Amino acid sequence: MSEKVEQIKTLIIGSGPAGYTAAIYAARADLKPVLYTGMEPGGQLTTTTEVDNFPGYPKGIDGPSMMIQLQQQAERFGTDVRMGLVTAVELSKAEGGIHRVTVDENKIIEAKTIIISTGATAKYLNLPSEQRLRGGGVSACAVCDGFFYKGQDVAIVGAGDTAAEEASYLANICNKVTMLVRKDRMRASKAMQHRVNSLPNLEIKYNTEVDEVLGDQVVEGLRMVNNQTKEKEEIAITGLFIAIGHKPNTDIFKGQIDMDETGYIITKGKSTKTNLPGVFACGDAQDKEYRQAVTAAGTGCMAALDAERYLAMVESAEEVA
Repeated sequence: MSEKVEQIKTLIIGSGPAGYTAAIYAARADLKPVLYTGMEPGGQLTTTTEVDNFPGYPKGIDGPSMMIQLQQQAERFGTDVRMGLVTAVELSKAEGGIHRVTVDENKIIEAKTIIISTGATAKYLNLPSEQRLRGGGVSACAVCDGFFYKGQDVAIVGAGDTAAEEASYLANICNKVTMLVRKDRMRASKAMQHRVNSLPNLEIKYNTEVDEVLGDQVVEGLRMVNNQTKEKEEIAITGLFIAIGHKPNTDIFKGQIDMDETGYIITKGKSTKTNLPGVFACGDAQDKEYRQAVTAAGTGCMAALDAERYLAMVESAEEVA
């Protein structure tokens, strides 16, 4: 491991809308931020073919292009964007303390403030046909991509509240929605179950799983299998939505930062402050309710402002001392 230690004001861990927005604001505040992109530079949006609901793009934009533009904007104000993965953290519990981070297992950085924007990873079924058609009709976000399937037949996989909410959303804009539930009952609340059961164009298939997603370049159909009878059935669809949950990319912080039972970082009130002074969290690493690019960007802005105010407070206290 390298013995040389780099000392900086603000370290941003993770890219994507949250990380890059935090970088833009932090750089403009002269915090001289260093941003490490992580294993997936640009985050989840790099797997999205079209972003149609982010303000400022009247004709839409593809996800990878949007992330490149955000990175360029952050760099224009002086953000040091680096490829690399944070592999270990030692976070201080003291006000004004220094946080120690290891990158790629060999580089040490000491930072006065840390902004965590590591995002979350959508859970998929991990079928070869499903993975091949991600971005070609397979999506993990109905609110993001459902608009493109307006008036069409689609299917959704899942049984919880999120799946029920997304199924309801799709039923409002699509011709027909087929909902696949792996067990003989849903996990969603009774209120959500009543809602989906009342939708005339939504059909729920219990004890049913995806056998294969059909189509070469785009989704053209779905082969389902009843896990009790083993009977298979094919339907024609143009979109398949996977709603079986997300996993926040926060394992590296466990035991040091307060999290909920799923691993989402807990922030204080209407702020991005964690339980540790000088450590802030934004984007999908702390947001399990909305998970949108625009809300992630908003919390990225908040994290940079929180970091700027924290540093000003610490420096003021040091001057008095």
